[in-house]
Amino acid sequence: MLDELIAIALKAGAAIMPIYERLDAASVVTKGDGSPVTAADEAAEVVILAELARVAPGIPVVAEESVAAGKCPATGSRFFLVDPLDGTKEFINRNGEFTVNIALIENGRPVLGVVYAPAIGDIYAGGEGQGARAAKVENGVVGPWRKIAVRPCPRSGISVLASRSHLTDETKAFVEKFSVADFVSAGSSLKFCKLAAGEADLYPRLGRTMEWDTAAGDAVLRAAAGGVMTMDGKPLAYGKRNQAEDVDFANPWFVAAGNFDPFADVTE
Repeated sequence: MLDELIAIALKAGAAIMPIYERLDAASVVTKGDGSPVTAADEAAEVVILAELARVAPGIPVVAEESVAAGKCPATGSRFFLVDPLDGTKEFINRNGEFTVNIALIENGRPVLGVVYAPAIGDIYAGGEGQGARAAKVENGVVGPWRKIAVRPCPRSGISVLASRSHLTDETKAFVEKFSVADFVSAGSSLKFCKLAAGEADLYPRLGRTMEWDTAAGDAVLRAAAGGVMTMDGKPLAYGKRNQAEDVDFANPWFVAAGNFDPFADVTE
């Protein structure tokens, strides 16, 4: 199924790019929660929902814009999580760091994931027991795949990734616990993918996210031998509904890491 998800992500990217190229203020509206949404979010979701219904008709799909419109299916132990355009602020700012995210969840774990950044031509994919891979995309065609994996933990000074649009004071305080060689801002799920590709060591997110924001990148990172942990050191779980402290599918704070335990390892 991973190859099917890759093909679907490419089709969604093809729906996004014409809108990106002619983006103007009229293309952006604000949702009830104050977050922006564009015609590209909606166009990509239409493509993804139609394609998932074709290739996996029996598996429920939880997709960001559908949930915002009040459409959310019963999920059970196996379902898809979709963010048709992760990093809408990056899209609006035209820096290219937005992604299409598609993940398959089984028993609370992201077991397959695809992250595609159509504006910069990067695609990442990974699956439980399958490893992780990355490739360049040109004119909608995927080039040679290369295997990716997290890098060894450096003996001194780690590389930290942070959200370009959502860097909180709590995140800054957490990072101050470590010896940091460089601190790089990046948008969308590309942060998970950079960890998976061995380009950084730590991505703390002590702020609000939803499951569709993280699932695909989490799947790629886990397949590359990394992990995503909540602040109590447990793996980030998916399919969280009827939460007393928050809405359905809301994530707690988390820390994503390569070959580095942020709750035990301290670099000198």
